Amino acid sequence: MNIHFMRTITLEDLQIFQTVVRAGGIHRAAEVLNRVPSNVTTRIKRFESRLGQRLFQRQGRSLVLTEAGRRLLRHAEKMLQMADEIEQDMSGTDVSGPLRLGSLESAAAVRLPDVLSGFHRQYPDVSVDLCTGSTGLLLERLRQHQIEAALVSEPFDRGNLHAMPVFEEELVLITAQGHAPVSDPVMLQGQAIAAFPHGCSYRRCLLEWLACGGISPQRVMELGSYHAIIACVAAGAAVGIVPASVLATASRGDSVQIHRLPDALAVNRTHLVWQGQPSQPLQKLIDLLEPHNH
Repeated sequence: MNIHFMRTITLEDLQIFQTVVRAGGIHRAAEVLNRVPSNVTTRIKRFESRLGQRLFQRQGRSLVLTEAGRRLLRHAEKMLQMADEIEQDMSGTDVSGPLRLGSLESAAAVRLPDVLSGFHRQYPDVSVDLCTGSTGLLLERLRQHQIEAALVSEPFDRGNLHAMPVFEEELVLITAQGHAPVSDPVMLQGQAIAAFPHGCSYRRCLLEWLACGGISPQRVMELGSYHAIIACVAAGAAVGIVPASVLATASRGDSVQIHRLPDALAVNRTHLVWQGQPSQPLQKLIDLLEPHNH
């Protein structure tokens, strides 16, 4: 006996649902999908009705996933990735599609240009959308599904994320020229710190080192770029901690004095992190970065 039934889930349902999650709301999802917002809202409500589950709930002006929505997202990503792989296999096309990547500013400026150049040569049909931020901000964007993967620095809370170390950085302390050599955090008593906003792992490393010596910074000057941090330090307004690779390429890298840090603090690894099953473009990037891990 053949039994015919209507499925409650289609790939189009999953695509609309995933787009709303990644875009962070109905209106931005409608722009991505080239639909009017009311159509997207109707499709989501019908989908919830067929499933018998609420997928989103309002939190202020934002939509956040319910527990059922989080479970469905894991399935949706697997199903849509499989559909892409089937289509590419049957059509004989190469890897294609978007790759939403987050990165520390230092990695984006120094490490990624050569990597992404090589990646583009191998996979010209993949469009990489790159955003920068602190480790804390990037991890939050990753968990909110706004990006697929991120390059972050130690220390960070791995949780249920996949993580692969890819680059090793040497962190150095920088001060204004003429500053006495710094061998102990006590020598920075009364100094201000120039650093990225809260969520920066390098800032956290420096504050923990100072705390080990019983030192609290006079204040923390939160700046948005290494150029601003270096300029502030060069002017004598603060001290800072930066990767040595950034100083080597910065336009004013020779305007500050460099101090070596203890090995436990100086050696820092940059990790590629992602959650769930990687998309085909992300898997190719992982494969490309893996040799850097050795």
